[in-house]
Amino acid sequence: MKSGLLSVTKRLLLRETCSSGVLKPLFTAALRKQSTFVASSQPKIQLGTCLNNIETYNSKINAFSSVTDRATLLHIESQKKAEVSAESPLEGLPIAVKANFCTKDFPTTCGSNMLKDFTSPYDASVVQYIKDSGGIIIGKTNMDEFGMGSANTFSAHGITYNPATLKLGGNSSLVDLDEDLLRVAGGSSGGSAAAVAADMCFAALGSDTGGSVRLPASYCGVVGFKPSYGRCSRYGLISYANSLDTVGILAKSVDSVEKVYDVISRYDARDPTAIPTEIRTQIDEDRAKLDLFNSPGLEGLRVGVPEEYYVEELTQPSLDTWKRSIEFLRSEGATIVPVSCPYTPYALSAYYILAPAEASSNLARYDGVRYGHRDCENVPKAGELYSKTRDEGFGPEVQRRILLGTYVLTANAYDQYFLQAQKIRRLIQEDFNQVFALPNRLSPTSASTKKHTNADVHVLITPAAISTAPLVKDYQATKNPVDAYVNDVMTIPPSLAGIPAITVPFGISDVDGHPIGVQLLSQYGDEKTLLKVAAHLEAGKQA
Repeated sequence: MKSGLLSVTKRLLLRETCSSGVLKPLFTAALRKQSTFVASSQPKIQLGTCLNNIETYNSKINAFSSVTDRATLLHIESQKKAEVSAESPLEGLPIAVKANFCTKDFPTTCGSNMLKDFTSPYDASVVQYIKDSGGIIIGKTNMDEFGMGSANTFSAHGITYNPATLKLGGNSSLVDLDEDLLRVAGGSSGGSAAAVAADMCFAALGSDTGGSVRLPASYCGVVGFKPSYGRCSRYGLISYANSLDTVGILAKSVDSVEKVYDVISRYDARDPTAIPTEIRTQIDEDRAKLDLFNSPGLEGLRVGVPEEYYVEELTQPSLDTWKRSIEFLRSEGATIVPVSCPYTPYALSAYYILAPAEASSNLARYDGVRYGHRDCENVPKAGELYSKTRDEGFGPEVQRRILLGTYVLTANAYDQYFLQAQKIRRLIQEDFNQVFALPNRLSPTSASTKKHTNADVHVLITPAAISTAPLVKDYQATKNPVDAYVNDVMTIPPSLAGIPAITVPFGISDVDGHPIGVQLLSQYGDEKTLLKVAAHLEAGKQA
């Protein structure tokens, strides 16, 4: 990321957007262009339809790494219908699961050759909750290896392609399209986003460490939701970075996302990072005092627009979409408030120190001894076994991040890099505590240390990505891997703070015709306010 500092002109332009209504004609015209994508949104999608779409499109899109055969799934569906009850909110709905969630019935590969033959003996907690609520696990989705990537190009299962290109081409198969036109689906949950966008499932589970649900959601034109860290159990989610990994949900609508969220959001004693029940109760009590949503509009809601997200890398279509979303919320009665989160420009650098450091520790367990890939041919010494196994099992991006993480944890670099990044992380969290009206119940001093400002907002609105989905050929041609990390610049700050965030599709680029999303953030634990505002924003997209 570049400096992140804004010119005076840009700051004034953003503040004008917050305080005026001059953008309304542009806002209305852009919304009319989205009918192609809106028409494909479905409140419920049948299993048979999903299976047909998988059979038709998956060989080209490559959204799924494994799928249950049709006969077995239809048998499961008939059983679910026979067992339906009032406690089965997901009854018969096909749900896809990212390949880093443990499942008894499918391989759990994490998109890596290291685990290509691994099948877990148990289901992750969130997978079990979905099954218990009547959902049908239709298959496992492709992903960047161990969650390390922003485009789903670093997978042992191959690249996942963006279905939005298929819609634009108007063809029944990507084989008819010029390969130079194919775009990335985003990562690391690109398979989940593509599966939802192509109507291969009702909803999909993803994992979000620094934007791995929200970025592909923006690229593919679907809703991507990252709850607060600890809201949904991580038991059975194979770790990339323990202090950042969060269970996420992708679907065609906010209502569909919330339907799945209500099923999987619960305390789980098997997850030591789960939000305790008493804290959940306190958060609910805090939110009840807000007295919002008492009218059809958004009167009383305060929406913050953080100026630090207006970065040089932000393309004009993404900027225009951000402005239109702000104008729509104002038209619904919300008060728009310019705010500042001054440590945001340091978030990207801090993340790419902290996440690789945790990954280097987590991935040390893959040594070819207990499970996973193992190459023991002509290897006389244990050290050589470990080295050769890891060299063959891990792809280049994973190896790069392991090396980076190992370095920042060395004695010479620990104080200079790792500890400084941890300090930045706390300052970013404090930035959010300063602007939100609600206190952060995991930071007891947040209310007492809050500065006297006029912010006190209920949600923040930012771009979800700096651009539409890049072309695959352009992404792969990037010479410096660090340049690709800039794609995460909008999604990383809420991940470092552990707060909830959601991406909602709100525009179509006038330049390339691909979807653009905006991102909403709220205080730690306040998912319900976030989802309600997201639903209003979604309605504006469909107007």
